[in-house]
Amino acid sequence: MEPIVTYKERCRRCYSCVRSCPVKAIKVDGGFAQIVYDRCIGCGNCLNCPQHAKVVVDRMARTQEMLASGSPVVAVLGCSFPAFFHAFLPGQLVAALKSLGFSEVHEGAYGARMIADSYRNALQSADRPLISSHCSAVVDLIERHYPTLVPNIMPVVSPMIAMGRSIKNILGEETRVVYVSTCIAAKFEIQGESSGAIDVVLTYQEIEKLFKNRGITPASLTEMPFDGVDPGAGRLFTLTNGPLKVFGIETDFQDNETISAEGETHTIGIIRDLAAGRISPAFVDLRFCDGGCVDGPARDKGLNHFFKRKLIVCHNNSKLPYDTAAHYLSTTLLPDLSRSYSDKSLKLASPGKDDIKRILQSTNKFTQGDELNCRACGYSSCREHAVAVFQGFADIEMCLPHNMQMIEEERGRLKQKCELVQRELDRQAGDDMIVGSDPGISDVMELIRQVAPTPTTVLISGETGTGKELTARSIHRQSQRNDKPLMTVNCTTLTDSLLESELFGHKKGSFTGAIADKKGLFEAANGGTIFLDEIGDITPKLQAELLRILDLGEVRPVGSVAAKKVDVRLIAATNKDLELGVREGWFREDLYYRLNVFCIALPPLRMRAESVPELARHFLDKARKKLNKTIAGIEDRAVKAMQLYPWPGNIREMQNVIERSAVLAKDGIIRLENLPTVFIDTYESSPDADVSRRRVSFKAERELQVVRTEKNIMMRYLEETNGNVAKAARLANLTRRTFYRLLEKHNITVVRRPKSITV
Repeated sequence: MEPIVTYKERCRRCYSCVRSCPVKAIKVDGGFAQIVYDRCIGCGNCLNCPQHAKVVVDRMARTQEMLASGSPVVAVLGCSFPAFFHAFLPGQLVAALKSLGFSEVHEGAYGARMIADSYRNALQSADRPLISSHCSAVVDLIERHYPTLVPNIMPVVSPMIAMGRSIKNILGEETRVVYVSTCIAAKFEIQGESSGAIDVVLTYQEIEKLFKNRGITPASLTEMPFDGVDPGAGRLFTLTNGPLKVFGIETDFQDNETISAEGETHTIGIIRDLAAGRISPAFVDLRFCDGGCVDGPARDKGLNHFFKRKLIVCHNNSKLPYDTAAHYLSTTLLPDLSRSYSDKSLKLASPGKDDIKRILQSTNKFTQGDELNCRACGYSSCREHAVAVFQGFADIEMCLPHNMQMIEEERGRLKQKCELVQRELDRQAGDDMIVGSDPGISDVMELIRQVAPTPTTVLISGETGTGKELTARSIHRQSQRNDKPLMTVNCTTLTDSLLESELFGHKKGSFTGAIADKKGLFEAANGGTIFLDEIGDITPKLQAELLRILDLGEVRPVGSVAAKKVDVRLIAATNKDLELGVREGWFREDLYYRLNVFCIALPPLRMRAESVPELARHFLDKARKKLNKTIAGIEDRAVKAMQLYPWPGNIREMQNVIERSAVLAKDGIIRLENLPTVFIDTYESSPDADVSRRRVSFKAERELQVVRTEKNIMMRYLEETNGNVAKAARLANLTRRTFYRLLEKHNITVVRRPKSITV
């Protein structure tokens, strides 16, 4: 298992890991950034992901398995442990570790003392610059990215491996060794170490979790001595220049033969200079982490470096109890401390000039001035990013300026589309303007102008089809909320439970089928207007919820205990007598008075006869566009018939009649004969019928007589067959389809009961 894992669902394309990775061991594919382990040096920089997409693999379970196995398990504490476990004494830490089940507890600093002689001997016989090998991140950096320097690595194991080999050499190979450190690279190191000297590497945080899980409080325990050998000055190994002191290497201010450096910038810079031959010192001591091992990735980030240095020095100067067994003092049992290295670099294809040019141009970089080198993608330059794209480690979409340019272009296109849509909506809104000049509708329009700019609740009353929704839209259009949404819901089309969910929303799992949270219309219309049509049909339960919204200005989704504040203007409409509902008890009195703040009563169409011609022309224009048919107008007789007709379906019925008549019109004029038969009967019964009849042409008079005769014949056939359409069609020697078409033409409705035919 790899030491660091990436959670794909947490990755948010911030490219923080790419920016922080010194060797760009991150592959971005489809927006998901994952570690390329063959290039990774284990520095742990990517663990600073702001989304916590990359985490260290938890090895506590493996440790607990070893502790429960019965085999001896030895804990080795890295040199920097006093800077992390500073809240209690070192002897109490030993006692806590042994309470977990560890058989022995050693200080890893002794490993630095063990490798000191090997370093001195190697330096005495060296014929080339040597690079220290105790930092596994530095070793991986050279093996994977600067393989020409592999022969320059000190052929000596790290103090951690030295401790592991020594303990297993003395106690036996069945002994398990757990190393505790701030170092993440150490987790990578033991995977490539063939001798198996260290079984598990744990961070200090993982040890703390083990204490917590077992309920162990180190500060309350009695101190116990360390096992193994007192490391002495080896405890200073983790500090700046500590390795030189432990190895006994003397330096002065002007010394160029020995170089000691810490931190990512200095380390990579020195290695580049060595690889280029710009410097050639005898010995280079490098540690990748800024501040050395005491400031490794798993450090206590709440403490300053110099305070941690003080803790290390104080620990070195203290006299700690040691329980040193005789076998640890025997020099003849020192393990083999040698180590070999190899070229582990990935052989990647190098792009040519044309490849780089093609990739740069795909992100609109045609000249050198277009290369901003902003580093938003995580790479130092646009060309470095292009190389990574060619090698498969990066996506084109990582380029932020390119994305911003695309977004700006798309924004322009969307803005253009929005303007076109807005124009079309304005045009349609113009089509839906209130039409008419009669006194009744003029009064309504004046009321709308007065109430629209206010936040007042409006109740619109009127018969079905009188234009209640159109009135609500007009109020919203002229209000100060016209840039916010207008939500419309017909209260008669949904069941009680669905209407409650539709209006107020619901929480996931609140009822069967609620598979996710849903925002209600009141919340969606926040800042705008909501129109509730046929409000007289809602149940008492919903009436109470609606009253709560009007009183408190808050909604509570179904299944939720928390209320949400909303700022919504309510417009309601009804074709029922709500005052009667209050008296009869099916409508709440308090809700009625909260709704009836400002009432607009819409007159029925039968009371607006003088506006019928204007309405007819308006609906004819809409029908002409919808049907894509040339219709010049409506003859006067048809208009007169419409003025005389009572219009039980009001405006909606008139719109449908005009559209139907437009379909039937043959010569570009809607004539009286194109209207349903009831209009013809209404007109013929009027005093103006005889006068008008004398003014019509012979052809029109003949057509009128043919229509009447045809209708009378069909009525007789239906009466003779008791309303059986099939028999009537056979009796008339017509197909059933033709007979039905004639029924529709003459507006004859057949009720399927014997001798019951209505027109």
